[in-house]
Amino acid sequence: MLSLAELRRAVRILADRLPGTRLERIVQPDDFTVVLRLRTFGNLLLSCKPELARVSVVEEVPPAPAAPLQFAQLLRARVSGARVSGVRIAGEDRQAAVALDAGGECFELILSILGSRSNLYLTTGEGVVLGALRRLEETRRELAVGEPWRDPPSRVPREGSDRWAGEPDHRYLSAIEEAYRKLEAARKAEELARRIGQALNREMEFLDRKASNLALDRGAAEDAEEMRRKGELLKGVLHEVRPGNSSVAAEDFETGEPVTIPLDPQLSPAANLEQYFERYHREARRRAALEEQMREVAASRAALGLLRTDLQTLDSADVETLEKFAARPEVRRLLARHAPKRKGAGVPRPRGAAKKSDVPGRLLPKRYRSTDGLEIWVGRSDESNDYMTTRLARGNDLFFHLEGAPGSHVILRTDGRADPPAASVLEACELAVHHSRQKGATRADVHVSPVKNVRKPAGAKPGLVYVSRGKTIHLRRDPKRLERVLAARIEE
Repeated sequence: MLSLAELRRAVRILADRLPGTRLERIVQPDDFTVVLRLRTFGNLLLSCKPELARVSVVEEVPPAPAAPLQFAQLLRARVSGARVSGVRIAGEDRQAAVALDAGGECFELILSILGSRSNLYLTTGEGVVLGALRRLEETRRELAVGEPWRDPPSRVPREGSDRWAGEPDHRYLSAIEEAYRKLEAARKAEELARRIGQALNREMEFLDRKASNLALDRGAAEDAEEMRRKGELLKGVLHEVRPGNSSVAAEDFETGEPVTIPLDPQLSPAANLEQYFERYHREARRRAALEEQMREVAASRAALGLLRTDLQTLDSADVETLEKFAARPEVRRLLARHAPKRKGAGVPRPRGAAKKSDVPGRLLPKRYRSTDGLEIWVGRSDESNDYMTTRLARGNDLFFHLEGAPGSHVILRTDGRADPPAASVLEACELAVHHSRQKGATRADVHVSPVKNVRKPAGAKPGLVYVSRGKTIHLRRDPKRLERVLAARIEE
């Protein structure tokens, strides 16, 4: 940011050149910058960005957002077409004020350069605060819109040095901007390199966890070949099985050793045989699916390793090269996936609600993170079920509920995916059973449907909904899968 000596010289130059110029255009390209297009002068830039706060001139007006930002709207409403009537140092510290005359009504733009508390304010000619570029709570809590302007608490100002003392007046403001553009580019490159590296690291951590979980699932899976072998042995001695038997002895075809085959005494001999072959086919499919997922994860880890290597070869100070790297589809996807969440963004704001903080905590769902990084929500009560399913969830999210038994609504946040990962779907099913009256069941039928197919009948009690279409998942409970997702509870 500018020193007091630099700001004094900049103000002196502007005080000689700006009076009488007309304000033709006002642009606010971001949350820290305003550019004023002044006839016969050019483009005056006022920035309150911490560490980079300054006054300077730019050759071109930066592009503005499609919808004008709030401070730009205020300026356009109050000072469009105004003439500059003067420029001065305001107070004793680094503050510059541009006085504007809008058809006889006077205003001042005050640029306050105070490090992290830098800001740009609009006041009336009488010194009443009309607004600020940054929120007042972030910079000057003692100020309020509609209240009189007050200078910051006085302190002994330090002049500092003038880094552009050798520049002539006609080049001074441009020289400031050139230097700060380089600083901004370096900061931008540093921040972009950090974001990319962080996204790649987080993705690798995610893939490492997924590979570990898949390996655990594969280890926990029943041996399909063992199921087939016992089925074949049982077929050979099926005539010896009597109703109610809990086991039967057979001789191994290859080794000749005796083998005890466990049976379900509640099933007939033929049903026991059928069950063994059903388990064989089911576990064979499950193992094949797990091995396919493990191959996919291994390929993803290898590709990610190449991306990390490519990043290390780039010049971390070259913002253009980093932007090209960030624009690669696979990198762009990872940046979006691992972008830091805004405060309060975990649960979306429902339609018609002003603030998340206005919603009682008892209505907000419990939140879990699936193996694939998706959020799973669980209602806390009938009222919470109602609020979560009808107001918080989105149309393409998936709704889960146990068939034929009371329990919590469960929502899998799909992030717009038409076909969410199977592991996340099964984890949501586990939570639906766990939060129901069939909590102890080893098998359960869970109904799944997009939220857009769920509706609440008029006048129905909280939590009662009708579900059209969808499908039923015949869940075979997996204690390790349940334990894993319960451990991934997201702190409130």
